[in-house]
Amino acid sequence: MERLSEATDKNQTRVRSRARLANVTALDAVSIITTKRDGGELSDAQIDWVVDGFTNGTVADEQMAALAMAIVWRGMTRRETARWTAAMIASGSRLDFTDLPRPTVDKHSTGGVGDKITLPLAPLVAACGAAVPQLSGRGLGHTGGTLDKLEAISGWQADVPLPRMREILADPGIGAVVCAAGADLAPADKRLYALRDVTGTVESIPLIASSIMSKKIAEGTAALVLDVKVGAGAFLKTLDGARELATAMVELGTDAGVRTVALLTAMDTPLGRTAGNALEVAESVEVLAGGGPADIIELTVTLAREMVALTGIDLDPADVLADGRAMDQWRAMVRAQGGDPDAPLPTAKHTQVVRAERDGVLTRLDAMGVGLAAWRLGAGRARQGDPVQAGAGIEMHAKPGDSVTAGQPLLTLHTDTPDAFARAEAALDGALAIEESAEKPATPLVLGRVEA
Repeated sequence: MERLSEATDKNQTRVRSRARLANVTALDAVSIITTKRDGGELSDAQIDWVVDGFTNGTVADEQMAALAMAIVWRGMTRRETARWTAAMIASGSRLDFTDLPRPTVDKHSTGGVGDKITLPLAPLVAACGAAVPQLSGRGLGHTGGTLDKLEAISGWQADVPLPRMREILADPGIGAVVCAAGADLAPADKRLYALRDVTGTVESIPLIASSIMSKKIAEGTAALVLDVKVGAGAFLKTLDGARELATAMVELGTDAGVRTVALLTAMDTPLGRTAGNALEVAESVEVLAGGGPADIIELTVTLAREMVALTGIDLDPADVLADGRAMDQWRAMVRAQGGDPDAPLPTAKHTQVVRAERDGVLTRLDAMGVGLAAWRLGAGRARQGDPVQAGAGIEMHAKPGDSVTAGQPLLTLHTDTPDAFARAEAALDGALAIEESAEKPATPLVLGRVEA
């Protein structure tokens, strides 16, 4: 009887082993879901099949949602993540700029508050001699969108046909395009991102990394610098989490043949002194004109040096910024996309000032609080497709470490809808702190670097 029981156990073990093996190779949604649910590694064929099936509609939304949740819990190996990214790219077209007379390089930021760096950076790197095919997005929630900012410029167009894009990139007097991605660029990612957003499956390093890198690799750039934000106003709050994402993205870029470097940069305090579309454009032009906040200048030049180094160009972007060439490139870039660089920028109809309640030193200006307030004033959107106000946003008259006096303006709120002031002030509750004195050392802007 004991031997019979032992034989039965062995048979059941063999059956379970065969079932697991079958799941690892089976090309059907349920087997793929259960393989990952049980901690298995998906084959290349399974990944290709499920991404293609989701794109063409043969894999249902609820099945992909279940798989995404399994990935959140079980993770993916480097091989799986690379193959998943390749499958996302293969769902659409891939641009090719290898025939351009200039080396191509791009930058991607994971998003923050007051993060206007693309605006001065793209023309600066183009002025150094590179071509910058910058496919950007729109803002959602507390983080602003590069396209929303540029659309504050009269006449500027986000949609650029591919032939025109190639002409602009090849022109040494322009050399940079900041535009919307075409519908055929990694369409699987667009569908999956929307699904993850409503199923609680956004927080997965492999899925985040593949989402970002599938679009960046598909845009055809030869080199890429990643700006991974860390802190209160960023998606990733900890340095360890940001480093994990940066490492995954650098690996994906390297595996795909794209020279990739990542910087980890601080986002506890907003960048610069403005958050909002037209306000940030004005500040970017100030930087290109030789002025502007020190942190914007520092990060712009630091990222530009990384981008130029990846292309092999022997120039210091700081010199190019100082001599006015980047400003000339900016004006040409704006005109190339239908914009008028001399047109006045939109301004909000209403303003309200937030003042210091007492004397002291400003010790905190929370990026998340400022970002949420700018959003509520009309600078951002709650859902894709919602309109934004070009003139809405926040001017910051003091930053942490500055001495302030009672009654001094700390922030100016801008909006076309004055009933938004109360909601914005609620978002700022607790976002500012003033102490009698402060000796806290300044946090460095660049917190780390990741390369292959």
